[in-house]
Amino acid sequence: MHLDHTSTGAGAVSADATRPDGVRRALRVGLGGPVGSGKTATVAALCRALRDHLSLAVVTNDIYTREDAEFLLRHAVLPPERIQAVETGACPHTAIRDDISANLEAVEDLEDAVGPLDLILVESGGDNLTATFSKGLVDAQIFVIDVAGGDDIPRKGGPGVSTSDLLVVNKTDLAPHVGSDLGRMARDAKEQRGELPVVFTSLKSEDGVEPVVRWLRGRLAAWTA
Repeated sequence: MHLDHTSTGAGAVSADATRPDGVRRALRVGLGGPVGSGKTATVAALCRALRDHLSLAVVTNDIYTREDAEFLLRHAVLPPERIQAVETGACPHTAIRDDISANLEAVEDLEDAVGPLDLILVESGGDNLTATFSKGLVDAQIFVIDVAGGDDIPRKGGPGVSTSDLLVVNKTDLAPHVGSDLGRMARDAKEQRGELPVVFTSLKSEDGVEPVVRWLRGRLAAWTA
């Protein structure tokens, strides 16, 4: 059965925080962003950082393939039964915002098969700056951009940049090589997002995903309080 979900604000627990059997369901966090921004690499790094401390699973979305799921499987970031792939057959945003039924089914199948879970990461296929997740699918969303895409991306805005619960500016190690000004990106992101958080990451460094891990732990603490 698909659970209806209504967002009640940052850190809040929604009315459907428990499954029909009375067990608290997993926190669902969506990751979106343009092609090549590092979404799958971020998911992989999060799995490595959290898998020994939390029960988690991943749903990936690709248009016609299982490529992102296969990447996670090849790198053994989680046992195979904890990774599910959705082939959207159309622009990725349709499966995370418009017709979310396939993703909801995948999420619920994972909880039935390997639950109870603490966290489910739902990764969108690469899309543009307008991609957002339905609040009926996820409780919070992360939007990933990268410095190689241009340091004017935060200034251009769009729903993903301006309204996501966390904005991740990835591949900061490339900034000197592509002429991106990280200070400018930080200022523009602040202007677009107000008090919503922004973190800068480089997954080439050992603890590069740690800012995202800290944010996720905060969301999880609020979810389970």
